[in-house]
Parts: sequence; C-alpha cells; structure tokens
Amino acid sequence: MTNADPQELAKFSDLAHRWWDPESEFRPLHQINPLRLDWIDQQANINGKRVVDVGCGGGILAESMARRGANVLGIDLADRPLKVAQLHAMESGVANLDYRSVSAEALAAEQPGQFDVVTCMEMLEHVPDPSSVVRACAQMAKPGGWIFFSTLNRNPKSFLFAIVGAEYLLKLLPKGTHEFARFIRPAELTRWAREADLSTTQMKGLEYNPITRRYWLSGDTSVNYMIACRKPAKA
Repeated sequence: MTNADPQELAKFSDLAHRWWDPESEFRPLHQINPLRLDWIDQQANINGKRVVDVGCGGGILAESMARRGANVLGIDLADRPLKVAQLHAMESGVANLDYRSVSAEALAAEQPGQFDVVTCMEMLEHVPDPSSVVRACAQMAKPGGWIFFSTLNRNPKSFLFAIVGAEYLLKLLPKGTHEFARFIRPAELTRWAREADLSTTQMKGLEYNPITRRYWLSGDTSVNYMIACRKPAKA
C-alpha cells in the first residue's frame, strides 16, 4: 500500500494550474519560499549537492534550489502538479532539475544513501503515516547528509491560526487545505527523526503578520515550524 491519501492528492491536483500564480491559493508558498530556501542553504550549502525534494508539488522549492546550483530531483504522487512543475522548469530553462512520480518509501528502497540533502516541506501533515516518510527521508540521505522537514504544530493556537484564520477569515488558503488531527507536535516529529537515527540540529518557527502580510523566521514553533536534521557520518 502506498503511503498516500487519494483525497489529499486530488485536492492539490485540482489546483495545479494555479501553482505558479503568486496571487493564487499558493501565495503563502511563494512568500515563504525565500525564507525556507535561505535557511536550508545556510546550513547545507546546496550548490553542487544532490538534493531530493519529497512532496514537491508544483516545484516552487525544487526549482529555486536548482537555481542555487543544486542537482534536484522533485518527487510527488500527484500527477497534475508534477506536470505543472515539469512544464515550468522547461519554460524557465532550469537545468539540473528532474521530476518523478514515486513515493518517498519507493525511492528510498531504490536509492538508499544517495542524496546530500533531503527536503520534505509542508507534506507530512498530508499523508496517513508521516513517520514512514521520515524513515524514508533518513534512508535516502548520505551519511552526514542533511534532512529538512516543515509542518504544523497541533495545539489550540495552531487550529485558530492555521485553519480558522488562514482558511476561513484571511482566506490565505482554500478551505479544507489542512486537517487539524494530522498536525504534528515538534516532540512527535523529533521522536520519529531520532527513531530513524537522525539528530535534530535546529528548529525554527515561521510567523505571519496579517496586517503587513509579512512572514519571518523566529523561535516560536507554536504554529508553523521547520526542523533540520543530520544523518550520522560513517564511523
């Protein structure tokens, strides 16, 4: 059984044609992308590195990492966003970037220990078994490699901000984008990382001001957050 929810795949496929419109439902992804790209690059120095972006969607992060000089493979199981990603990369003339329809678990079995950097951003809260994806990401990384995750914390504040606020009041995201029960506490994510033999090196929160419409990184992980992990180097 593939670790994917058909309803989640359909949800993002239906919006695929709007993925690269910075004023569409994907505006938040366009706005946060420079922040997460810089944060990943500061730690992993992605230029010339082999990178896999798990749950790449329409390719916003994958393409930006390729533009920074990384050799990027974007993977997803939603075919329409993948086609949008491929078309945009072709139209933009971005080299060193490829896309595949394959699960994280399948690619981990096929190419264990082959990637310098693994990114899995805004994806874990959309799959039935997020811990399986964490294990697969760890398996894909080379010894000493970097693994980055981002997701949403599960608490009353995140319900208020990420669902009531973002989806219903501010309409930053389409209604039904997120399911609160699938949000992941930092303690859960770091435990899964530890069980996959990864060490968590840094955690950052991502905050938003609805008045200025500005995002920034902070130490507040109560709603959106990202973690950086390392795989042990060979002894």
